[in-house]
Amino acid sequence: MENKMFCYQCQETVNNIGCTQSGVCGKNSITANLQDLLVFATATLSMVLVQARKENKQYPTYLNHMISENLFITITNANFDDDMIVSQIDKTFQEKDIILSLLDNKLQDIKELHTVFSKDQYADIHNSINLFNIINEDEKSLKFLILFGLKGLSAYLKHANALGYKNDDIDNFLQSTLSTIFMNNQDIDQLIILTNEVGKFGVDVMSLLDKANTDTFGHPEISMVNLGVRNNPGILVSGHDLKDLEALLIQSENSGVDIYTHSEMLPAHYYPKFKKFKNFVGNYGGAWHEQKDNFESFNGPILLTTNCLVPPKKSYKDRVYTTGVVGFSGCYHIEEDSNGHKDFSLIINHAKKCNAPKELETGQIIGGFAHHQVIQLADKIIEALNMGYIKKFVVMAGCDGRQKSRSYYTDFASALPDDTIILTAGCAKYRYNKLKLGDIKGIPRVLDAGQCNDSYSLLMIALKLKEICKLDDINQLPIIYNIAWYEQKAVIVLLSLLYLGVKNIHLGPTLPAFLSPNIIKLLVDKFGIKCITNVDQDIQAFFDVDIKSNQINGNMLISEILQKNPNASKVFEEYGMGCLGCPASQAESFKDACDVHGIDLNEALNKLNN
Repeated sequence: MENKMFCYQCQETVNNIGCTQSGVCGKNSITANLQDLLVFATATLSMVLVQARKENKQYPTYLNHMISENLFITITNANFDDDMIVSQIDKTFQEKDIILSLLDNKLQDIKELHTVFSKDQYADIHNSINLFNIINEDEKSLKFLILFGLKGLSAYLKHANALGYKNDDIDNFLQSTLSTIFMNNQDIDQLIILTNEVGKFGVDVMSLLDKANTDTFGHPEISMVNLGVRNNPGILVSGHDLKDLEALLIQSENSGVDIYTHSEMLPAHYYPKFKKFKNFVGNYGGAWHEQKDNFESFNGPILLTTNCLVPPKKSYKDRVYTTGVVGFSGCYHIEEDSNGHKDFSLIINHAKKCNAPKELETGQIIGGFAHHQVIQLADKIIEALNMGYIKKFVVMAGCDGRQKSRSYYTDFASALPDDTIILTAGCAKYRYNKLKLGDIKGIPRVLDAGQCNDSYSLLMIALKLKEICKLDDINQLPIIYNIAWYEQKAVIVLLSLLYLGVKNIHLGPTLPAFLSPNIIKLLVDKFGIKCITNVDQDIQAFFDVDIKSNQINGNMLISEILQKNPNASKVFEEYGMGCLGCPASQAESFKDACDVHGIDLNEALNKLNN
């Protein structure tokens, strides 16, 4: 079957090879090809801006922001609106032509393709400018690794820009690198060096965004976040853009409308500035891929500020509003005016006509363990390490996704030794952040630093521990890395880790499809990157333990099981077994206890061993 498109930028790509007819994310072939063309148009604009700087020609600074915004539009699950993408392509080519006309060097090799303005014509020329035409698989692999890293970098840069923070060095690097990968004649060694530089600027952009967020909203602090609902109508805010959330909270004050977060917006509750809003209620639902059920149940309107948008069902599509880089045909898009202001009155008035959200769960969840907060706990953490209460930290950051295989991360977290702390950021946390894993001497066993960009906090925590422990190498720390990836922001986080010299990262559920065998070998040989296997094997590899010897069996005494893992008491309580204080626990086997209580032995053993 002839390929209508080709996309392999996300982890869920078909057969881990590439989407060729339509995207697993929901985009069709026309949208996919338009996004590729927008990337090309953005590369041509980058080329003329690079040349303009060489010639000391002045140009509007908003063009720097256009570069990052364009790339953000093409990230997975952000924009499905062909008209919006075509409009952005047109604007980009027009801006390119304006700057080109000012240059002494007219760059004839990129002057073409600037008079095309219809979707049909764009589709016709798409194949002629596609990076997929590169013959050398290793060159192609590295160029796409760089491109997808730049997309993730652009997403973080866009958020920093929105808060008034910018960095000329990052903008210049982004533009020159995007220009470079669309040119010929780079050898593999040059591209490897450039890939490492992408990681360096990944650290820089996350630092910039961290400063933008903390200067604007305060340093995240340990916080309990409500998971229930109130009786007022509400608006559900998803995505990552904190500026949009703040504007909505200000405009909805005293309106009788409550504001809830969804998925990656959960960490907004950790920032002090948001806590003053009385209508900022809590978090609703789970990770991005659960939104069809979550949005259906919410009853009120939903505001998508960034990815990840799943094509909405007809039953609630009229309640979905988009803004910023997000778009979907048929959903109302809230634009900002010339002063950068957004009017959210339409969505607020819509909410007033809706029923209150249907309650999905109750209780609270803890978070707010960004670097500033955790470093304040450094003495307590070091003491727990020195006393042997904490043996290892496990970085389980990254993305969640729809594949059933991702239950691995829930099972892995459940199987971790009790002397292990999980450091997390990103929506991957929804696989385990509601497990009752307890704490170690008052330190929760899951420390949530925040959004995917707050992986920067995990880097800062590791570097601070390295300093305190007076170690020469970050890899000497008792930290292991088991990271889930889905889209391009995870790519820039990975490249940033590699730039800092972190080795032996386990990545899953699969290795990226855009990595060629030779590039995979390079990453394995130089950095020790591995793909996850199964929970038992990976626990054994990480902790050097014999899994079979740690398995609970029916012949063990109740007291033995409790000594092996005190959390077993939760399973006993679930079955109504009062074994903690029972004298029989010192002499009775678990099989005997199950017989007495009429409990299925195999089912109970599975729960205990999990």
